[in-house]
Amino acid sequence: MHIAKIITTLVCLSVCHMGFAQVGANANVINPNLAKKGELTALPGLTTAIADKIIKARPISSNLQIDKIIGDNLSGKDKESLRAKLFLPINLNTVSDNELGLVPGISRKMKHEFEEYRPYASIKQFQREIGKYVDDKEVARFEQYVFVPMDLNSASSDTFRSIPGMSRKMVHEFEEYRPYTSMQQFRREIGKYVDDEEVSRLERYVFIK
Repeated sequence: MHIAKIITTLVCLSVCHMGFAQVGANANVINPNLAKKGELTALPGLTTAIADKIIKARPISSNLQIDKIIGDNLSGKDKESLRAKLFLPINLNTVSDNELGLVPGISRKMKHEFEEYRPYASIKQFQREIGKYVDDKEVARFEQYVFVPMDLNSASSDTFRSIPGMSRKMVHEFEEYRPYTSMQQFRREIGKYVDDEEVSRLERYVFIK
């Protein structure tokens, strides 16, 4: 019995977690809302002055905002190279056409395919649909730049943990105040533990059905 329970738990941890993650796996792209100053200035062409502006603008809500901060300090080609390493995950269901076009290496045809399958219910669905057009390696590359919003009242602990910068304690607080009836309630309750900027940063990953 004990061994069977352990096996069941391990299977759940390896399979269920993969199924419920709503933010694309990302090991190589820096999140502009979480990066330390040294991480930012280590990026090609990103000066101390630009890094300071990015940090001051937090929480950044759009990659278009980052483009505006950088302004004319980098050429168009250099900006494209920078986005491959510095990118704010975009909401697959609500991202504008202009911001979707900033995803590194996305073509006009692929933009259409990203939009064609809205609304996405999970990253797994994104992988399946986009995998019809590109290989697994390219799907994984695109996945680094996207997320699917999660329902505050039904998302699992593993799903919440996929939010960038999410702590175990904050996962507990997200679940503690269920059921949520409004985003105002979410802001009020989570605002007991973090400042307004962090509440705003976290809010972009969630919704209420």
